[in-house]
Amino acid sequence: MAKTGVSLVITICALIYPVHLLDNGLAQTPTMGWLHWERFMCNVDCVNDPHNCISEQLYMQMADIMVQEGWKEAGYEYVCIDDCWLAQERDAQDRLQPDPTRFPSGIKKLADYVHSKGLKLGIYQDVGNLTCAGYPGSHGYYDLDAETFADWGVDLLKFDGCNFGTLDILVEGYKNMSRALNATGRNILYSCEWPLYLWPFHQPNYTDIRQYCNHWRNYGDVYDSWQSVKSIIDWTAIHQNLIVPVAGPGGWNDPDMLVIGNYGLSWDQQVSQMAMWVIMAAPLLMSNDLRSIDPKSKMLLQNKHLIAINQDPLGRQGYRIGRVNSFDVWERPLSGGRYAFAVLNRQEIGGPRQFPLLLATLPSWKTCHPKCRVTQILPNYQDLGVQNLFSALKLTINPSGTILFTVTLNEGLAAEQNWNKKRKTPNSVF
Repeated sequence: MAKTGVSLVITICALIYPVHLLDNGLAQTPTMGWLHWERFMCNVDCVNDPHNCISEQLYMQMADIMVQEGWKEAGYEYVCIDDCWLAQERDAQDRLQPDPTRFPSGIKKLADYVHSKGLKLGIYQDVGNLTCAGYPGSHGYYDLDAETFADWGVDLLKFDGCNFGTLDILVEGYKNMSRALNATGRNILYSCEWPLYLWPFHQPNYTDIRQYCNHWRNYGDVYDSWQSVKSIIDWTAIHQNLIVPVAGPGGWNDPDMLVIGNYGLSWDQQVSQMAMWVIMAAPLLMSNDLRSIDPKSKMLLQNKHLIAINQDPLGRQGYRIGRVNSFDVWERPLSGGRYAFAVLNRQEIGGPRQFPLLLATLPSWKTCHPKCRVTQILPNYQDLGVQNLFSALKLTINPSGTILFTVTLNEGLAAEQNWNKKRKTPNSVF
């Protein structure tokens, strides 16, 4: 970068974790699984489209494939139902009930089936009187609905925010459902959309939200388009000083679903979404058709190096550290003093461009003092070897593509440094 005459503009984030968090022991690393909404939406026409409609068959098939084709082994464990699973009315005891035609066996039987595969079942409800698609909501029934979900064996609740009435109802509804879920005694991960619905009115209190939710949506629904994915990345960067400090084990910012393996993203854009969700310590909830996903997208989603970064136990969310010549540079601290970096080529015209990188210009440069090992993870795995602070690395990045790499103190060098320190210690036995 020194050769370009342009320096990175560093954004300083106060990465101090809040003291108070939802104490249910869940989501110690970002949630991983599959969610139906973006790909299958509210398709309830099981007569004309039985293969793709919202029915128990769809989730059973996804559970089967998650086990058979390596998804479970890779870390994806939740099979999640979104809106449109409900009957139009509650039953005679005011309990929620699934549509009897599309879920003839009931949710308890579906949960048992998913559990028999070693997976977990997620379900959807809404804080208001109606869900976003117009089915019965949970307002006035938080305790009863939480007990119902626990009785069914549900493991995750996605709680939407449509038709909430007043802001007081919205806020208290999210808190009440959190308390109700904990009171059941069952471990039910709580996925909120609380801040998404507050932003049009005022800035959310994220410290408050973290006390009640395991992860929370901040921005609108993701679509199967690069414009949509970009808008989420940009919103996150603009608001990072507010939202990054509250993320960590037990509570995460949720940028919405991965749409990798669908129709709208080029290969480079799929790489970019995966890279950025990994850097942002985001829940990895795929919305695609695992029954027909192409092998290349499957390989990307199951990449063990990417998943290891996403699931890093330090639990620090990454942040944008600068923008240079239409390149965005993101950094994420990892356990063991390591770092992950993503460089996103924002240009969408022309061909591949080179990004000249000097490790000395990165805010975490001390990791490479005097030398470090650099490993490229995306778009393909490549050991870039041991580099010093002023090694000139030229990264070639396709339009709308991303390179993701990790930086770590060279193990052999670290051992040598420790040996030298011991030799200089007055009371050393050496």
